[in-house]
Parts: sequence; C-alpha cells; structure tokens
Amino acid sequence: MTSAVEKLVGEVKSLSGAELEELLTWLADFEAERMDAWDQQVAADSRPGGRLRGLIDRAEQDIASGRTRPVDEVIGD
Repeated sequence: MTSAVEKLVGEVKSLSGAELEELLTWLADFEAERMDAWDQQVAADSRPGGRLRGLIDRAEQDIASGRTRPVDEVIGD
C-alpha cells in the first residue's frame, strides 16, 4: 500500500458514521461516472472505424463460419 493510500485509510477510519456514509455515496457516484465514461469509450471503439471494430468483425466472421465453440466447452463447465 502506498503512503498516500495508507494516509487515506487512516483518515477513513477516523470518520464518523455520517461522514463515512457521505464518502461511500461519493465513491459510488464517482465510480458510476468512471464506468459511464468507460462504457462510452467501448461503444465508440465498437463503431465502424473504431479501434475494436476489426476484432468484432473477425469474431462475427468466425461465428458465421462455424469456427467457434460454446463457452461451456472452452471453460470446462
């Protein structure tokens, strides 16, 4: 754990119940905003011309040509 994180841990441990609840609410909102931005980036990368488009096209071609197996066969369900 870095010294900055250790300092934060100490501060979090000293919070009152109401302050901890406020922090947790803020963290949940912060994470949701980060995930929204990540989801938007993945969507943009999946569009034609996007960075993931080539991989998506290849996967779709593999599926269409029967070069895939069910997931449970691959992971040994």
